[in-house]
Amino acid sequence: MTVAKARPADSHLAAGSAILSEELPELRMESARKTPREIVRRIAARGKVLRSDQGGSWRRETFTLPRPEARAKAREWFDRFPKAAYMTEIEFWRELDGGMIEFTIRRLPSAD
Repeated sequence: MTVAKARPADSHLAAGSAILSEELPELRMESARKTPREIVRRIAARGKVLRSDQGGSWRRETFTLPRPEARAKAREWFDRFPKAAYMTEIEFWRELDGGMIEFTIRRLPSAD
């Protein structure tokens, strides 16, 4: 006659997960704890992907020119890349000392 050994109530869960992890290793969760350095490295890598060309479709260019030349450059961009087709716009601008204007123009890479 064999005597059954008593098992904890949830031991069947542990046995099932051991079997699952052996049969399907891709479903096994990584149990190792991450260090803060590893977490920061993963977040930074994710940010690089989002900032790459795959992450955004806008083309931006920043200029710093005297006011008349800045106005002419903006007109040139709007003539070359019409707002209706390329969604061209002055994204940011500010006046610097000496009458210089710094501005960023953005547009879509191609017209649809």
